[in-house]
Amino acid sequence: MGRKLYVGNLPYSVTESTLTEKFAASGTVESCKLITDRDTGQSKGFGFVEMSTDSEAHAAIDALNGTDFDGRPMKVNEAKPQEKRSGGGRGGYGGGGGGGNRW
Repeated sequence: MGRKLYVGNLPYSVTESTLTEKFAASGTVESCKLITDRDTGQSKGFGFVEMSTDSEAHAAIDALNGTDFDGRPMKVNEAKPQEKRSGGGRGGYGGGGGGGNRW
């Protein structure tokens, strides 16, 4: 079991410090990262928490998965490795202008 946990279905009002506090009851939190929209800075409702040991991570899953966090049932499970992504989202050609010869 890994020590990095996926935490989903979070209220948009959550902060990294409140999330850290919630997980600290299960052990030592090594890191906490909320995923935010890059344009608005608003939370996307999920993040990742890394615990010090596998046993603390397991305790956090047992204690917090499905529990209420500001009216929303939190989803807590082991994080899966990030998949490789291709390109940067703007692949392909430049878009070609108008005009030109038609065949």
